[in-house]
Amino acid sequence: MNAPVAESDASTGSPGAARGRRPLTESTTVLAGTLVGGMVVLVLSIAVTVTIGPANLSVRDVYAAILDHWGIGNSGLTRLQDGIVWELRLPRTLLAAVCGAGLALCGAIMQSLLRNPLADPFVLGISSGASTGAVSVAVLGVGGGLLSLSTGAFVGAVVAFVAVIALAAGAGGGTAKVILAGVAGTQLFSALTSFIVMSSADAEQTRGVLFWLLGSLSGADWTDVVLCGAVTLFGIVVCLAVSSSLDAFTFGNSAAASLGVSVRRIRIVLLTVTALITASLVSAAGAIGFVGLVLPHAARFLVGPRHGRLLPATALIGAIFMVWVDAVARTLFAPQEIPVGVVTALVGVPAFALILFRMRGTP
Repeated sequence: MNAPVAESDASTGSPGAARGRRPLTESTTVLAGTLVGGMVVLVLSIAVTVTIGPANLSVRDVYAAILDHWGIGNSGLTRLQDGIVWELRLPRTLLAAVCGAGLALCGAIMQSLLRNPLADPFVLGISSGASTGAVSVAVLGVGGGLLSLSTGAFVGAVVAFVAVIALAAGAGGGTAKVILAGVAGTQLFSALTSFIVMSSADAEQTRGVLFWLLGSLSGADWTDVVLCGAVTLFGIVVCLAVSSSLDAFTFGNSAAASLGVSVRRIRIVLLTVTALITASLVSAAGAIGFVGLVLPHAARFLVGPRHGRLLPATALIGAIFMVWVDAVARTLFAPQEIPVGVVTALVGVPAFALILFRMRGTP
């Protein structure tokens, strides 16, 4: 008898239906507030961190420089100040935001697909492959000077992804086989990178390669921002389009298939999107660890596990986090710069330990 009453309430708009709708309305309001608040914090964070440094700049100067380059008004800044804002700090800060958003998003996707809270974007060996590609260009001269470091890293990342997926498919497929193939691919390409550096690089090349491998945004330019931003935005749109399918993956592949989800197709699409995002970001900024591992958990704490809410919240939190991490990395020991991957590791390892501690009661 209870089911018909609930159905009647829903169709007639009775107080019972209002009570049933209230949690959904409140949840939507909380989500909207979180996203709007996150966007405001992100914009303010970008403006503030651009001013951090030896140049005498204010938040107002940053916005004035942006409007000036958009053809709106006159900033009144000197050529040096304008160059610092527009050519150095702003593209670097925006690339940091894009990297944080993309890596955090990929972490949320990988944790859902693999049903493993400790999965991150580099579980498929993409980072190691990108490292091998970059080292091949920088040390061995692959491409005869026609390939840039970023291009080599992207090609290496794609090759690693294809190799890992082929190995997993040859082993019979499945979530466990993908993880094991990723571990094997990571070890293989890491070994190749070490071999190339040890056998062919001089001291200066080794130092430069190691700095890049730890994650660096020092070479960011507008081309990197546009390319990485476009790939990340495309990935966010694709992932949001299949967010309901990701919710179904929570209950396992069999349960998702029984709900009408094309498990194989969705997995292939999402793994490919994740690989493309990670490859583009690693090619521009190097390997930045722990962002995709830790931040999805923070987003789940704020907005819950539903992916329609989780994915945009994760991207925003990742962007804000990386903007401030980059500011710390370039100013803490100025003029000496710390690789951003070092800072994320110092923050991420304690958070990783906390996640493991909370999982102690699970099998």
